[in-house]
Amino acid sequence: MFRNVLGSLMGLAGAAAAVWSPFRAWYDGRHGRDYGVQELFTSAGITGHTPTLLASILLPYLFAAVLTLCAVLLRSRLLMALAGVVVLGFTILWTVRQGQAAGSLTVGGDGHGLGDGLANAFGAGALILLGSLVMSGRPTRPLAPPTPA
Repeated sequence: MFRNVLGSLMGLAGAAAAVWSPFRAWYDGRHGRDYGVQELFTSAGITGHTPTLLASILLPYLFAAVLTLCAVLLRSRLLMALAGVVVLGFTILWTVRQGQAAGSLTVGGDGHGLGDGLANAFGAGALILLGSLVMSGRPTRPLAPPTPA
């Protein structure tokens, strides 16, 4: 039971961090909510176009948060691991596409380069995955012995 509680808390904290990350700076001071999900899958790549909030990269993180909540309620390690993979997958995909658009990625403390929102997203995905590993899941029920006829 303790493992389920600890894993659930880790997963929920990771989900909250994932949903919060698009509201922080991701690259060159531009927030994650300013990147559209469709930009990750089109040949145009990352553009300067600002999408609506629910068409931004926030959408997959909201989906992962709902998956995490369902995993906690159902005590499902698999659902929580899937939520962590969704967060890390979209974060890595964004990093690759941004690297292609910018030519290279830089880290800077002066507001230029990779921002703390991206670090939050990576940390959130890792925390959700770690939470799924810590959880013990649902107890397994022993099979009922056959009844004599």
